[in-house]
Amino acid sequence: MGCAQGKCCLPRPPGRGSGGGRGPGGHGGAALGRADVPGAGLVLEYATLAVAGLYPDSPGRESQDAHLVATRFAGDPDLHLFAVFDGHGAAGAACAGFAREALPRLLAAAAGAGSLAADPAAAFREAMMGANAEMHAAAGVDDSMSGTTAVAALVAGGALHVANVGDSRAVAGVWRAGRVIAEDLSWDQTPFRADERARVKACGARVMSVEQVEGMRDPESEGWVPDEGDPPRVWARDGLYPGTAFTRSLGDLAAEAVGVIAEPEVKSVEITPAHLFFVVASDGVFEFLSSQEVVDMVAMYQDPRDACSAIAAESYKLWLEHENRTDDITIIIVHIRDSENGATKWTLAAPEHQ
Repeated sequence: MGCAQGKCCLPRPPGRGSGGGRGPGGHGGAALGRADVPGAGLVLEYATLAVAGLYPDSPGRESQDAHLVATRFAGDPDLHLFAVFDGHGAAGAACAGFAREALPRLLAAAAGAGSLAADPAAAFREAMMGANAEMHAAAGVDDSMSGTTAVAALVAGGALHVANVGDSRAVAGVWRAGRVIAEDLSWDQTPFRADERARVKACGARVMSVEQVEGMRDPESEGWVPDEGDPPRVWARDGLYPGTAFTRSLGDLAAEAVGVIAEPEVKSVEITPAHLFFVVASDGVFEFLSSQEVVDMVAMYQDPRDACSAIAAESYKLWLEHENRTDDITIIIVHIRDSENGATKWTLAAPEHQ
């Protein structure tokens, strides 16, 4: 796949507070917000956009994505939480909505107890696994064959902590060697990964594509190619379920028996002047766009709402080029600016990009 909109890089860093002009499609319904991070001398300017998927066979289908933005999280002006949840299965929307309520509540409890500041990775693990346990016990949510992925990014002063279960993704745009480079802040947990494949197999799972299950391909072959045919999926040893294309999630009670777990992978990075922005989005964005292509598109726009609209439009188009439907698409883009002048912490020698 080529670079989005035919542009791979910019002649200068877009910077905190600079960048390209407004896109031709306008804001497309994206919402804009702003939050100060006084302890680190930063300002976050963020935009969110949710686009329901196109499902010709189910025209009334509700979106199964959910997202949250919680600034001044737990009453702390230096804490800001951004998260995306991508539900799946018959009760996917309910699972995503449940996780959107439970995760910040459990993280806030950790913040109040001091454990979030002391060990953010451990606090995130406890909160996500706690949300999973609560979902199993909730009377109004049937998560036996439904669930949600979850990716959450917490700005904590001058640090960024990202926790992920599933195949939604977080990525930062970082200025390096004269261009904006994508720095993945999460790792997709799917059977394409040898370590995750081995883990679920050790729990008794079979890993096969639908074509392999139906006998159209060698069931022992592991030569799956991304974006070509059905992906490898997780199956019970003696049953045609759960068939998940991811190896970690919240909910999915039946899948837990074959290794689909709720324990997140957590990455922490120091926010440096080279960190220009970060993106948190569902796999409706990343199914056909790479992290670098998404970062390239964000870098083209000064207003994060325009970047949200452009990425959603490109994702939508690519889905329809490959399939007769689109997935739900949810995007959060967060620009990182210097609080004193709204721009980068260094002087840009190159002329302003137009």
